[in-house]
Amino acid sequence: MGSVSKTGTPYPPGIHVPSLTWFKSDETQSIDWDIQQKHLEFLISSGLPGVVICGTNGEAAAVTTQEKAKLISLARSVAQNLGRPELTITCGTFGACTQAIIEDTKVAAEAGADFALVLVPSFFHFAIDQDAIIGFFQEVASASPIPIVIYNFPGVVSGLNVNSEMLQILGDHPNIVAVKLTCGTIASVARTAAKFGPGLDLKDNKYAGQPQFVALAGQSDWLVPALSVGGTGCVTGMANLYPKTCIEIFNLYVAGKIAEAEELQIKLASVEWGFGKGGINGTKWVVGKFLGYPEESTWCRRPYPKFMDKGKREWIETTVKPLQEIEVALVKRR
Repeated sequence: MGSVSKTGTPYPPGIHVPSLTWFKSDETQSIDWDIQQKHLEFLISSGLPGVVICGTNGEAAAVTTQEKAKLISLARSVAQNLGRPELTITCGTFGACTQAIIEDTKVAAEAGADFALVLVPSFFHFAIDQDAIIGFFQEVASASPIPIVIYNFPGVVSGLNVNSEMLQILGDHPNIVAVKLTCGTIASVARTAAKFGPGLDLKDNKYAGQPQFVALAGQSDWLVPALSVGGTGCVTGMANLYPKTCIEIFNLYVAGKIAEAEELQIKLASVEWGFGKGGINGTKWVVGKFLGYPEESTWCRRPYPKFMDKGKREWIETTVKPLQEIEVALVKRR
């Protein structure tokens, strides 16, 4: 195992939610701050250990730097008001070059974020090789005032993949603390744990020692498999609607109730397909519908199209509904 000493705190285990960003239907699609605050109150009051601002679900590419800073500040304010000052806030970065990403980390830190979630710039994806990717993350991490979480999502960066070999190198950087694997590569979780370990202590829901670099699932439909090979949680858009259910799976697993965790995981996996196939516009529409938000605030920023197809609406609503009863029961149990 590596012996690098990290400069900051470990990335907290458990469920982190990439909060949706809500816009008005005015000419410029300005942020609907009333709905945004209401949604953050819903997420933070659920007990989630962390919120991601301006991740993929938060439409990072469509949000200005000023809006991003205000979103972070709002999340921190809501957390304080709800008696949860310890809430972990991670901010997604976006830019076409290394310096732009570095500046984004500084904005995030100044606004109150604890960690920065970083994608590989992909405008010149045809020229970006393994050395360039490694160098990019190392340069950003060395300049960032807050720790870095690598965001491996080949689907949104023209196929660029931060593979296990790269992670073995990047995990040694003192300011790179975690990777979110939206690539679905469970072997990367296992190989990360093999080198950096030691993973979670199932008795106490804490790290078994001082973690150096950890891996999280990028979706909740493989949370239990990820935990079984040394993962420490997930970052999942599902938690925008079913935060308690996601938390319950994690808690059951770390409590040693593996069979119960697996049973609930299977139910959740069928529902998450609705979010995956529905896309961000479908996700926003169905979350807004189930949580009672006005439909005019559920549209993504243009040019992402509105989710208007009647057949698709009926399908996603039917697919997502089965967990509603479980979520309500978990809320009542509280």
